[in-house]
Amino acid sequence: MADPVKQLRIYFITYNVATKFPDPNQDLHQLLGITPCGETNLWPDIYFIGFQEVKSQPQNIVLDYILLEDPWTKAFRDVLKKYDYIKIRSQRLQGLVLNAFCLRKHLTQLKLIEAQYTRTGFGGMWGNKGAVSIRMNAYGVSVCVVNTHLTPHDHLLADRISDYNTIVTDHTFTAPDTSKILYHDYIFWIGDLNFRLNEEDLTGAEINLLVKKKKLKELLERDQLKMVMRECQAFAELNESIITFPPTYKYEFESQEFDLKRRPSWTDRILYKVNAIDMYNDVELKAEQHTYKSHPTYSVSDHKPVTGEFDISVRPNVNEYIVEFQECTVEENCISYKLQRDFTPSNGDWIGLFPNEFSSLDDYVIYEYVSRGKPMSTYNEPHGSTERIFFNDTALRSSETYCLVYVAQRGDFIEILGVSLGFSGCRNSIEPCVSSST
Repeated sequence: MADPVKQLRIYFITYNVATKFPDPNQDLHQLLGITPCGETNLWPDIYFIGFQEVKSQPQNIVLDYILLEDPWTKAFRDVLKKYDYIKIRSQRLQGLVLNAFCLRKHLTQLKLIEAQYTRTGFGGMWGNKGAVSIRMNAYGVSVCVVNTHLTPHDHLLADRISDYNTIVTDHTFTAPDTSKILYHDYIFWIGDLNFRLNEEDLTGAEINLLVKKKKLKELLERDQLKMVMRECQAFAELNESIITFPPTYKYEFESQEFDLKRRPSWTDRILYKVNAIDMYNDVELKAEQHTYKSHPTYSVSDHKPVTGEFDISVRPNVNEYIVEFQECTVEENCISYKLQRDFTPSNGDWIGLFPNEFSSLDDYVIYEYVSRGKPMSTYNEPHGSTERIFFNDTALRSSETYCLVYVAQRGDFIEILGVSLGFSGCRNSIEPCVSSST
């Protein structure tokens, strides 16, 4: 039996892509913190990747809907799937996108996965500004990640404060005990928060000179976000690690030099909060941040991407294993499978046929709703019930390997309750199938 998981490493990326498309010549490994030849045990367990200003004209949104992903999400997934990461959830609000990826081995231990959004543009009528979020329970603790794009411009500080308070108030979830963002054990808030340097007597050229002299502390004393946190006007509940990187905005496109038509500022940020009260008797909640940095070599946008890496404590004795696939049989136009006894499906539960190396929960070939409201223990079979998924003759290829995935879809959230071992697409092939969580 594997050692219990005591902590998870979570990696965050926030990137305002300025309506540009990914540069196919720009390697994303460095931005993801992955060294292909490095130690795999140091790779993150979960990624949260947030974008702002993804191109969102109607024709782009329609195309993205047809393809299921925007070009930026696809570019990152194409890299992460090589290292056994799976996209578990995505949320979009016009140009604002948040994605969650996890290592395959954690898939069945992430529960109550839910995504939401809040509009703040034009008094809440438009989604050009606002928030998207993904929340989940991971090994017994609750995690909420919020990606925001707040009101821009130096003089609209009051609007940014209002945006934050609207999001904190209006953003709600259906998961038990965590209906609000700040009710979670761990909260991470990322995005283009658009806070600027407060004193406008400093010109862009003067700010640039102070940056070149590495006088970042002097500039950060003028940072609007730091100010509103101190004065408890916004973000006062959250923390931020020390900033040691230059302002992330505004740069000339395809350059590492500031575009001094705007006063440089730290618009792109990662904040966090740990509700470290004595909720659990088996763990002390804590988050340790290892990195907080910008990536100046990425120059497709007028912003620089920012990343942060954390270890969070989880509950080592929580193992919510539920569904076990005991055998899968490929027959003429159907797949037969068995689930363990003493499990009752709910309305909305479904089982999908996936390529064995799937990299997103959108990758199913076919799916079938599970028999609803019927306890498996009512079947007079020693190893649970036998069910079938029927498919078109062209759905399976004999040269491919597949697996079954049990997805519980309940209200606004989903859970992955079981994943079978791979089996051949050959007709009449029988392979033992056990949940990957064992």
